[in-house]
Amino acid sequence: MSTSLDFPHFLQRREEASTAFVNGDYRPLQEISTPTSPATIFGPKGDCVQGAEEVNKANEQGSHAFAEGSENAFDIMHKASDGVLAYWVGIQRSNVAMKGKSEKTEMNLRVTEIFRREDGEWKLIHRHADKLSPSPDT
Repeated sequence: MSTSLDFPHFLQRREEASTAFVNGDYRPLQEISTPTSPATIFGPKGDCVQGAEEVNKANEQGSHAFAEGSENAFDIMHKASDGVLAYWVGIQRSNVAMKGKSEKTEMNLRVTEIFRREDGEWKLIHRHADKLSPSPDT
């Protein structure tokens, strides 16, 4: 299968990893994240983490805040791949269960993610996520 054509299939796996993450399971995200720098994450709290080891550690720690029962979906606005690098841009819509809280929390994030081919597999190398502002209609 062409590396460009398999990117949409990989994005399904990426969304599944995101859903596992917001349910407290970091392992699927770890499997698709690069172990090799450069890697970065700009998180919704305004943090900037650089280096593959540091990014993966931050993601693992972040997953511990979530509990089972969370829901998650990607609204992909556009995506592309040239076979070496790929990206998607859109909204991540989640209704998450946080450890220690009885009520779920709605989290809508604007997301840009970049991937690179490493040993024939797509790997996450950059994530930028921040809170989506409420619509003026609401």
